[in-house]
Amino acid sequence: MSNNVPLIQLENVIKKYPLAEDEFYQALNSISLEIKEGEFVAIMGPSGSGKSTLMHIMGALDNLSGGKYFFKGKDISSYSEDQLAEIRNKEIGFVFQTFNLLPRTTVLKNVERPMIYAGIPGRQRDKRAYEALKLVGIEDKANNLSNRISGGQIQRVAIARALVMDPSIILADEPTGNLDSKTSHEIMKFIAKLNREGRTIVVITHEKDIASFANRIIRLMDGKVLSDTKGKK
Repeated sequence: MSNNVPLIQLENVIKKYPLAEDEFYQALNSISLEIKEGEFVAIMGPSGSGKSTLMHIMGALDNLSGGKYFFKGKDISSYSEDQLAEIRNKEIGFVFQTFNLLPRTTVLKNVERPMIYAGIPGRQRDKRAYEALKLVGIEDKANNLSNRISGGQIQRVAIARALVMDPSIILADEPTGNLDSKTSHEIMKFIAKLNREGRTIVVITHEKDIASFANRIIRLMDGKVLSDTKGKK
């Protein structure tokens, strides 16, 4: 992809949710921004500011009510659900606060899940899943059940799963929300390392210390961009 083309470009994006007849809640109000390849961006804001809605739009998990969404220069605003599902599977790695792992399934099989949806053969899945676990430093837990490892290790499994399809971008929604402060900072240091190695990362957070790991901080308020500044690092 040309360095001149943003990885993500939003133009006057609006998102409304129906409340009752002729009533709606406007979660995003004419948001325009760009995310370039190799950036590490934190999106901050209080509860109800629209940050999770914005992540759902960026992650092709939700449809726009208005505006345009360009992914790698292509307007995907009116893509079908099947087309969006393909982008989600191949281009976007998700890391959620709730981890979303299958509890009575091995770590390795959890990491393999995106590859099953993509139709990748079993032997290749095993190899790639193990390599992803090695990358996050917990390959020794590959055969453990995912409910038999620590919170920090679970989040590393979730990151490995996000990496296994070699996505163009990783979207992390409150990735340290369920972790203690020491483990949170370890996870954020690891995410920052992934960015230094060339990964494009967007983190949604309401915590200043977590946002401080990013190179750019976008603050939202009432569904609008309040500020867009360079981070401290």
